[in-house]
Amino acid sequence: MLRAAALGIVSCALSACAAAPPKDVGAAAASATATIPLQSAWHDDRRVFYVSTDISDSAMATMMGANFAPRLADAVPSAVRQPGEKSALERVYKFSGDVQEAVFASVPNPVGPSSRDAAYSPLWQVFWVTWKTAKPAGLLKSEEAILAAEERGEVELTRTGIVINCPIVGSEAGSLPGVTLSLP
Repeated sequence: MLRAAALGIVSCALSACAAAPPKDVGAAAASATATIPLQSAWHDDRRVFYVSTDISDSAMATMMGANFAPRLADAVPSAVRQPGEKSALERVYKFSGDVQEAVFASVPNPVGPSSRDAAYSPLWQVFWVTWKTAKPAGLLKSEEAILAAEERGEVELTRTGIVINCPIVGSEAGSLPGVTLSLP
């Protein structure tokens, strides 16, 4: 009898966890809005837009107004990953001295629930790009252009242990459902 009562309590507890949330909670969430700073970057010669929410580096998190999340750095593998090698982390190329906007190695295609890009991840390992000359030779707008500039000896790439959670929320072709891009 005691066992049957215990099973009944566990069953009730499990069904409570599985129950749908009250309808008023869903309605409130559907009408809620947030304003988050939007940044622009490049991918394959096209402009994309993203938000930075969490960064494993304290100084960068402060600069970007994001959550300091040191645990994200635990995602960085000890061995250097080659371009195209699968991982939960993708490469983002940031430029020393902020000489240009970042370049992402992948983006959702298209942005939103219909994306067909299996390589996309919103977690990025930062690679610093430093021009070897005082004046940049030009705007680099793709991973391929950055790697070609490195091969020519124009830039130096430095792998960091910094991880950023910055999902791509839009592109020139469209944005996530419910996201309104307010561009200058």
